Amino acid sequence: MELEDKNLYYVGGVVRDELLGKTSIDIDLCYEGNAIEFAQSKQLDIIKKNDNLGTVRIIFNGKEVDIASTRCETYPQKGHLPTLVELGCPLKQDLQRRDFTINAMAKKTIDGEIIDYYGGIEDIKSKTLRILHKNSFIDDPTRIIRGLKFAVRFGFSPDEETLSLQKQYLCDVNYDMSYHRLKKELVDAFSLNKKEVFEIFLENKMYKLLGKLQKAPNINIKKAEELIKENPSQYCWLTYLSFFDLSNLPLLRREKRILEWASKLETQTLGNNTPAESILINRIRSEAYNV
Repeated sequence: MELEDKNLYYVGGVVRDELLGKTSIDIDLCYEGNAIEFAQSKQLDIIKKNDNLGTVRIIFNGKEVDIASTRCETYPQKGHLPTLVELGCPLKQDLQRRDFTINAMAKKTIDGEIIDYYGGIEDIKSKTLRILHKNSFIDDPTRIIRGLKFAVRFGFSPDEETLSLQKQYLCDVNYDMSYHRLKKELVDAFSLNKKEVFEIFLENKMYKLLGKLQKAPNINIKKAEELIKENPSQYCWLTYLSFFDLSNLPLLRREKRILEWASKLETQTLGNNTPAESILINRIRSEAYNV
């Protein structure tokens, strides 16, 4: 049995991954109109719904599937969650609110036709990351870290305008932002455990998102990657970022304790001339303590 309708589309990462020849874990569906009314009219097995956002979760072929209504949003408070303007808007407007063109495509469930209003297919072919409008980073600065993640995962590079707007934003960061969202993107990016993530993060001064007085550490990045691979940890993202002041991030108690242990190991057991990679090993090992 297939879930099909002329107004129902696959959107976002699942369409991108199909064009890249990759298997997508998550399947996002979008209904051009009101998704809850659609699910009810089709007598689908609804297990959860959000009337304010027009999202509905159903059981289909034994799996949980989320369907979102098309919607238009605005950012009255830049850097925070957007506010709903219109529910059930045209698909083109819904896709425009997304982060990059490669994630702003849709695929019809009824016949598989790809809907690409913003040039995502060409950007995938040219391995280009391109935002959809000039205020994209102002609205949501966490997109800078999402771009970092996609760049390393797929081997893409930002186009000239995207890179220019990113640099402009990092020169004048609005620190009244959602650090919960920033942390999530940082965890996703650095959990890839690729030295390229850290290299791009430092080279492009993305660490400025963490706070005004952040500075780049002097560290052998290739060595750091090797050491983290030798000492696998679910907190590898924290190991990389422990070289920065993370006080703005909403850290869990265990994450805070790991950083405390790392600081003690650094000051008590390591001399001033100890290479940064040796400190990194101790930061990894700090997780093994009963914290």
